[in-house]
Order: sequence, then C-alpha cells, then structure tokens
Amino acid sequence: MVTAGRRKTIAFFIALGAGLITVILLLYIGWGLLNWRHGILLVLGILLLLMIIGGVVLNTIFLVREIRRNEQHDAFINAVTHELKTPVASIRLYLETLQTRPVDEPKRQEFYRIMLSDSDRLLATIEQVLRTGRMGAASRKLNLSRIAVADLIEECLSRARTLHRLPQESLQYHPGPPAAILGDADEVRAAVSNLIDNAIKYSGSDPKITVETAKVDGKYVTVRVKDEGPGIPKTELKRVFRRFHRVPGPLASRVKGTGLGLYIVRSVAKRHGGRVWADSEGPGRGSTFVLQLPIAK
Repeated sequence: MVTAGRRKTIAFFIALGAGLITVILLLYIGWGLLNWRHGILLVLGILLLLMIIGGVVLNTIFLVREIRRNEQHDAFINAVTHELKTPVASIRLYLETLQTRPVDEPKRQEFYRIMLSDSDRLLATIEQVLRTGRMGAASRKLNLSRIAVADLIEECLSRARTLHRLPQESLQYHPGPPAAILGDADEVRAAVSNLIDNAIKYSGSDPKITVETAKVDGKYVTVRVKDEGPGIPKTELKRVFRRFHRVPGPLASRVKGTGLGLYIVRSVAKRHGGRVWADSEGPGRGSTFVLQLPIAK
C-alpha cells in the first residue's frame, strides 16, 4: 500500500504536470490569437507544444512508476528481513534453551523438530530470492528432461503435507490422463510447489486444496490449484503475478511472504512456452490458479 507521504508525492507530480500543460496551452492559444497571420510559426509552435506536453507526461509517468517501484522494494526488503529473522531467532532460542537447562528427551525431540522446520523455512526464503535472480539472467539455459506431470505433482504434494504438517484430506489430487512435458525439473517443481504453498498460506488454519490436471487439445497439460480461501478481486487477478506485488488488505499483513512466489511461477511458465493465470469469483469465494505447459512431443 502506498504510504500517505508517497501518495502526496505522486499527487504533487501529477498536479505539477497538469499545471504546466495548462499554462503552456494558455500561452500558445493567446500567442496564436494575437499572431494569427504567422501560419508557419504557429504550426511550428504547435509541434513544439506537443513535444513539451509529451515530455511532461512521460516525465510524470516515470516519476510515479519510480515511486511505486521504491514502495514495492521497501515492502520486499521488510518481508525478506522478517522471513529471515524470525526462523533464525527461533532456532537461537531453542539452542540456548538446550544449552542452559536440562530438557527431557520428548521435549528435546520436539525442539529438534521445530528447529528443522524453521531451517526449512529459512532455506525456502533464500532459495526464492536466489531463484528470482536466476530467472532474471537471460543467459541461463534450461536443463531439459522429460517430466511425468503426475509424479512431479505427487512429489510436491507430499512435500507440502510434510512441511505444513497437513493431513491427506487437506490436499486432494485428481489426476487427468497421463501427460509428460519437456522442461527443467527443478524450475517446474518450484512453480507447482509455489502454487500449492500459496493456496495453503491463504486458506487459514483448515485448508482445503484441490489439484487437478487435464490435457487441452492434445497440445498442453494444465495444472489447476483450487482453494477455498478469501478469493481475489477482479482488478488484482493479473497484478498478483508481478514481482513484489501483494493483494492489498488486512490479510496481506497477516500472511507472511516475499511477494516472489507467483512471479517465479509466471517466469517458469514463460521460459517453458506456457502461461499461467488466476480465476476468482471475488472476495470470500476462493481462487484457482492454472499453470499450462506444452506436452512433450
């Protein structure tokens, strides 16, 4: 969300641009009325006016975009700082407890489990940041191999159940006809895992996630991840795939994340010749994310 100070800055530059354009228009209209016989000069003056107006508009657009980009970067840094600091602080606390006082064996094993969980969370955050950097490297080539979609989804679902400690019924898989794609297994696995993790995070304490696969025209395989979460406003369905973007609202402050998961999904889809999109009937009615990739010939 844009802070009040930055909102005022954006309004200032828009008002400045509009004021400059208005003054220029009044000056040239007045000059044209007083010097109507100088037709050639009038035409040149109009061309110059259009160039100045275009420059002012472009400058204002650039400034507004830069302000919003800085806002997104600030939000990203805050989110990453929290995602890195929280598990480190937790691990340190349990280690200090084990070091300074006697702990019975069941409690010790519970501490170990929590520390391993926090370590996984820490590694996942680091991997997301590193993967985003690799996605931006145009020279990085795909390590292509034949991937059985059903096997990869089962692997991602098993990982999600373990990581989030969810029962079997919370994550349901309805496979379609067998299909294989030609892709980078590491990247495709990251994309599917991000879609599942995103659905879990926004589904509250009792998630009900359904994953479905289907073939489309014999050319593509689609992976649909459905949840019963808070849904997405229509205006945000495309924006959610932007880097650092998070849907504004009270839920965004409660659900922690870096704002990179869906950006990675879109990047993976693009690099593999596919696409991804989101569907939702509105707030409170759940969301569906669809990843579509070409079937291997």
